[in-house]
Parts: sequence; C-alpha cells; structure tokens
Amino acid sequence: MSLALPRFTVAPVLADRLLARSRVTDVALVMVGAFVVAALAQVEIPLWPVPVTGQTLAVLLVGTALGAARGASAIVVYTLAGLAGAPVFAGFTGGLLALTKPSFGFVLGFIAAAALVGWLAERRWDRKPFSALVALLAGTVVPFAFGLPWLAVSLAALGLPSDLNAVLVAGVYPFIIGGVVKWLIAAALLPLAWKLLNVRKP
Repeated sequence: MSLALPRFTVAPVLADRLLARSRVTDVALVMVGAFVVAALAQVEIPLWPVPVTGQTLAVLLVGTALGAARGASAIVVYTLAGLAGAPVFAGFTGGLLALTKPSFGFVLGFIAAAALVGWLAERRWDRKPFSALVALLAGTVVPFAFGLPWLAVSLAALGLPSDLNAVLVAGVYPFIIGGVVKWLIAAALLPLAWKLLNVRKP
C-alpha cells in the first residue's frame, strides 16, 4: 500500500460533489456549517477553564467538506453570532463576555483550523486514510496555537498560575483522549464519504 501524499492541485471538495456551486449555495453552506459547529458545541463535558466539546470534530468536518474559504467563513459566522449574543458557544452561552473567557482563544483557532483543513481538502488530502490522518491531525493541533497563549494570559489576569505546566494541565492534558477520538472519527468519515461518492459516480 502506498503512503504517498496527494499532489498539490486544487480539486472540488465534498460539498461541490454534492451540490452545484453558486453564491446562494455557498451562503447556505456557510450558514449550515456555522449551525453544525454551534450544535456540536453543546456536546459538552463541563470543565474549567476550558470545557471539552464536540466543536473540534465539527470544525474538521466543516472545513474539509466546504473548503478553505467557506469553511473558515462558517466559523467566522459562528463566532460573530456568539459574540452578538446568540447562545451558540458551549453551554448555550453567547455575548461579548466570551472574550474574557480563558477558552476563547480556541474559538479563534478554529477559524485557522477550518481554513487549513479546507485548503488541504482542496488538494485531495481528505480522500485517502493516510493523508486524511495527516491533514486532520494538523487541524486538531492548530487551535492550541491560539488557545494556549490566550489561556496563559487569562490565567495570569485572574491571578492564577500561568506557567507552562499550569497551561498544559488546564489546556492540553484533559483534551488528549477526546482530541484523538475526534481526530480518528473525522479521519475515518471523510475517506469513507469519498469512497461512497466514487462508488455512486455515474
């Protein structure tokens, strides 16, 4: 079995195989993507300062299914809706106070993660198991690049320990098992979806 990664050429993503592309379709898909993220945000194990939610899985699936621009746009719509007061963040919360939460940096990281996995999907990385694992692992890790610095600053502002170990205990260790599970689920679903589409291809 070859482990070669796909070539770097832009290709249709899953949404483009299912629906004819148009501005109306793009807007509808962005809104649906935002809704999916909002829905899975409520699949939550409450922890402080960062809850365990289904958001990461939603971001991976939305980003790869819609592509870079639409995937990132869906997360931007989700984020703006939450900041405007819609109860779309974890625990059916919303409003500008979300900016003060130690976990908000991860939400910003979701935008970059959706853009990255969408960009890779446009280059066929989501179509085979090995490359899907690589692409979605990258998408799983990216939110931490935004979330951990935000978490450190927030903990320090609250007068709590904010050294590297404290940040890892609060923002990494509790999410390893769940993150691996969500990564593997997404990496299994996407190649399977492409396989089913190719089987049904006329």
